[in-house]
Amino acid sequence: MPNEAGPGSGEQAKQHALVQLRQAIARGDMAPAQRLVENELAEQFGVTRASIRAALIDLASEGLVERIRNRGSRVRVVTVEEAVAITECRMVLEGLCAAKAAVVANEEQLAELTEIGTAMTKAVADGEPVTYSELNHRLHDRIREFSGQQVAVELLERLNAQLVRHRFQLALRPGRPQQSLSEHLAMIEAIRAGNPRAAEEAVHAHLASVIDALRQ
Repeated sequence: MPNEAGPGSGEQAKQHALVQLRQAIARGDMAPAQRLVENELAEQFGVTRASIRAALIDLASEGLVERIRNRGSRVRVVTVEEAVAITECRMVLEGLCAAKAAVVANEEQLAELTEIGTAMTKAVADGEPVTYSELNHRLHDRIREFSGQQVAVELLERLNAQLVRHRFQLALRPGRPQQSLSEHLAMIEAIRAGNPRAAEEAVHAHLASVIDALRQ
């Protein structure tokens, strides 16, 4: 393990560990309630325990990690009611991003959204829920990116990272991709039409459907 003066320590090392841990949680590589052992993580990422500890404190402030007194840290479990509350916040922020994208997106960006919609339609027709789920995330990511609303993007990244388990469960629920496909296509159509109000309403309708599914 590197010493405190080496490349594996200090602010740069903490940021490296922070990014790696955040991505691992967001991908679902680290499951809810999984213990996060500082020694193991320090070795895995080539940094000091102090850097790992500092990163875990930051992740706790983001709601991704739970620090338990005298027992270390674990990936925080998000309840259904919390997932609903987070999705309600997403509704406002993603609606804003879609409205912005409808105004500012260029032809190349609009074409990419259309391509994603076509691929989503094919994934549903082929019965490939995992592929559909990946395209779903890509579509939402692109709409946020194309909006240029960086503050909303950063807030949404923090919110979405907490929903990994629930998103995965919804993606594999029988009939869910078929239900949400038309909602996503409506979002794309409204953005392509340059209609910010319709784009915002399409996002609200889609995430209201997500909330209903979470509560079932």
